[in-house]
Amino acid sequence: MDRGRRPAPRGGGFRMAGYWVWCGSVVKGEDGRYHMFASRWPKTLPMHPGWLVASEIVRAVSETPEGPYRFEEVVLPARGAEYWDGRSTHNPHIVKHGDTYLLYYMGSTHPFRDVSPDETYDLHDPRCIVARANKRIGLAVASSVFGPWERMDAPILQPRPDKFDNFFTSNLAPCVHEDGSVLLVYKTRSYKSRPYAEFLHGDTMSFGVARAPHYRGPYTAVADETIFPQEKFCLEDPFIYQVDGGYEMIAKDMIGNICGEYHGGMLARSADGVIWEAEEGRKAYSRTVLWDDGTEQVMGSLERPFVLFEDGAPTHLFFATADGPGEFTQAANTWNMVIPLGQRDK
Repeated sequence: MDRGRRPAPRGGGFRMAGYWVWCGSVVKGEDGRYHMFASRWPKTLPMHPGWLVASEIVRAVSETPEGPYRFEEVVLPARGAEYWDGRSTHNPHIVKHGDTYLLYYMGSTHPFRDVSPDETYDLHDPRCIVARANKRIGLAVASSVFGPWERMDAPILQPRPDKFDNFFTSNLAPCVHEDGSVLLVYKTRSYKSRPYAEFLHGDTMSFGVARAPHYRGPYTAVADETIFPQEKFCLEDPFIYQVDGGYEMIAKDMIGNICGEYHGGMLARSADGVIWEAEEGRKAYSRTVLWDDGTEQVMGSLERPFVLFEDGAPTHLFFATADGPGEFTQAANTWNMVIPLGQRDK
């Protein structure tokens, strides 16, 4: 991964007027263009927690990995409260395996009416509370980057009532192997006697790991304990990939005590994908971004890292980002940005 970084193009990435944009994941399609699968929800809702009740996954396109990406279609729209993913689709992660496109994502639902633009909606709203508890990981499959997409009938990974991952499953990070088997790292929280109050006061997030013999499943959580001990680690937004001798992971360090920067990126390695060791003191990425106009900027948020690989080599690093003084709740705008990694192989 350490191939050096070029400045980020100011005019690159993907944004949409009137929408919060998040979670950029990119694949080269059968048409030779680059397709970004992203989350969006209207700015009539607050950025957080609007995504829990109104996010939808969209596809945008560019002739180059840097962009700018142009909106083309809604891929996974709302489809009714009766579906497990009927109210919100979020956290897209696109993978091409052979001639098949795999779109992993988080979905959620709730039984209440939609939020109208003229009413208050926040973390204490019943729609938010129920939607958070219903977060689950899903999969949609297509033979073309243009679809149609076949959504699985049920989530591919449920919480386990007697384990640390008993509240929800989200923020997925799949690694699909050549034989079609999958290693999946995911974010979770533990259900407490007052789970929502715990969340509002900073309950620790943690990672679990699951495996599947084939991308269609079944997916089975394989760890009885969190990947990293919760007494020290508070992480989200993992991204995993294969390297010689095993796997590597980059993730958002919520406290900064592992990588040395608040909300910076930490790096970890694993031989088997189950037992991971973090490289303490090493920073995988920083919230300080160098733009191609020569300016540096500490981004209000820099999250959901995604690495584009071409011919087996990492070429571009994508982030969901926000302006403002810090934290996405203070942002006026959000978008997906891209940082080229070194010189592309000829």
